[in-house]
Amino acid sequence: MRTGEQPLLRMRRVTFWDSDAGGDTGGDAGKAERPGGRVVLVVVVLLALLVGGGYAAAHAVAGDKVPTGTSISGVEVGGLTRDAAIDKLESTFGARADAPIKVSVGHQGASEVNDAKVEPSDIGLAIDYAASVDAAGAGDSWSPARQWDYFTGGGKVDAVVDVDEGLLDQKLAELSEGLGTPPKDGAITFSPDGVQTTQPLAGQAVDRDKARAALTDAFLTGETAVELEVAPAQPDIDAADLAEALDGFANPAMANAVTLQFGENDVKLAPRTFASVLSMKPENGELVPVVDEAALAALVKGATASGQPVDATVKLSKKGKPKVVPAKPGVTFDPAEAARVFLGLLTAPEGSRSAPVTAQVVDAAFTTKDAEDLKIVEKISEFSTFYPHADYRNINIGRAAELIDGTVLKPGEEFSLNGIVGERTAANGFTEGYIISNGILKKDLGGGVSQMATTTFNAMFFAGLKDIQHKPHSFYIDRYPVGREATVAWPTVDLRFQNDTEYGVLIHAWVVPSTWSRQGKVTVQMWSTKKWDIESQTSGRYATVPPKVRTLTTPDCEPNTGWSGFQVDVTRIFRKHGDPAVDHTEKFHTVYTPADTVKCEKPAPPPAASPDPGE
Repeated sequence: MRTGEQPLLRMRRVTFWDSDAGGDTGGDAGKAERPGGRVVLVVVVLLALLVGGGYAAAHAVAGDKVPTGTSISGVEVGGLTRDAAIDKLESTFGARADAPIKVSVGHQGASEVNDAKVEPSDIGLAIDYAASVDAAGAGDSWSPARQWDYFTGGGKVDAVVDVDEGLLDQKLAELSEGLGTPPKDGAITFSPDGVQTTQPLAGQAVDRDKARAALTDAFLTGETAVELEVAPAQPDIDAADLAEALDGFANPAMANAVTLQFGENDVKLAPRTFASVLSMKPENGELVPVVDEAALAALVKGATASGQPVDATVKLSKKGKPKVVPAKPGVTFDPAEAARVFLGLLTAPEGSRSAPVTAQVVDAAFTTKDAEDLKIVEKISEFSTFYPHADYRNINIGRAAELIDGTVLKPGEEFSLNGIVGERTAANGFTEGYIISNGILKKDLGGGVSQMATTTFNAMFFAGLKDIQHKPHSFYIDRYPVGREATVAWPTVDLRFQNDTEYGVLIHAWVVPSTWSRQGKVTVQMWSTKKWDIESQTSGRYATVPPKVRTLTTPDCEPNTGWSGFQVDVTRIFRKHGDPAVDHTEKFHTVYTPADTVKCEKPAPPPAASPDPGE
């Protein structure tokens, strides 16, 4: 009988012998009783009981007991009640649940042996006691067959054993390590360059079916060691599975772009872009496609904006040319639904690879077309200034340039340096440096930012934009263009100008930091569509005022060599781009006060106390 098989009713052949019927007894019948005579007698009595009305008595004897003479995997349980049989199995096999079985795995054709231990729980090996007893014939029934089976049907029965197939495969994979070449599944991966395949390879592994049987038998018989056989192993994903996955999914998926529709907004994803969200995993002997929901959602959000929309803008590309950055609608969607729609489109033919995704969509206020209509296409001005080395200048001017860089002014919009750069605080990235206050130098946060103001003012000047507010330094600093410079102070003194053209203006600002051997350089560019050709004319200096000498005894005194104050006029001449004729002019009048010479002295000692007249 094969393992696990047990007939519901086992019939025995019975021969009846009758000495009065002419049979040769060979002597005294009482002494020559044949083997099995007692069984015959029991059967005769049983039949007599059944025929003569003793059926109820037979049922009372059998009850729910296991048929007599029954053993389950070597454990005698015949004649026991169902519960008693279960208890006996549990007491016999229960102790083996934690007993490890030593296994040895031999290499085919090699003498090396791997030794390991397998606990029954490692592979989910356990006996279903109730099912085993029921399979042996226990159970209360009035059926004549049941009564007959109890008295005559006992025999050897195998226990019903459960094994966790997944844990078994995992354990056998561990035991198969080091056996030489393991089987290798065929695989498919996706990259921006297309579909890549890994060809399947046959190998060696522990024979699964024989290992299952050997471990189960060892557990049932109480053996403490078994040897597992090694056999050729074929990969779960073979060449045919690989070809089917390529033709059925991978190649069609990477053939064309896919478009997900979010309201009026289409998100088109090219194969090079969405390759990173695709994979194929083995499942039940075949490769099935998998979409990384989170990665796909990130791609969609890269083309949209999560929740709130993002306006279009213009920035300089890595090649140094203006580039429109498209608007991003605000989209809220279910990533799982997006993944389902996306997956469904991957095998669709070209022309049918677009489908809607349920979403809430809020369009950007400033669209991609609006950004294109700004016509920011060329550089219209550039200006640079230099500064002597100082760490505070590198920090403060560099931080101001970082905040200003990338500013886009739409037609009619105003630029405010204080509004963009913000208060010069340590939290905002600024440090202490020298500023001009009340005609003298002193230390304060943000010293040096006026260099950025002057450079930006000159870029605005030659771009032909409208001056709204600028204030020259109180005294002239010779590294700036005379009459064309500006200072700032938070929050009162600002640099403001307006884009009074019909085009947008992109401001690009950066700093080349100074070193001990090199000056620092600040550059500001304006990008737009050129409207004006600008020329600057500067008058001679007039109304000169000599400097004064100031002696200070305050702790924050900074010495300074002064120079004269004067007045100067700068004229901005406007010509329409490409037209030599003057369109109009604008005059800037600047008054520089003298820069006083400052001498720093120690405070005088306090006067001596007057003598006490009473002394």
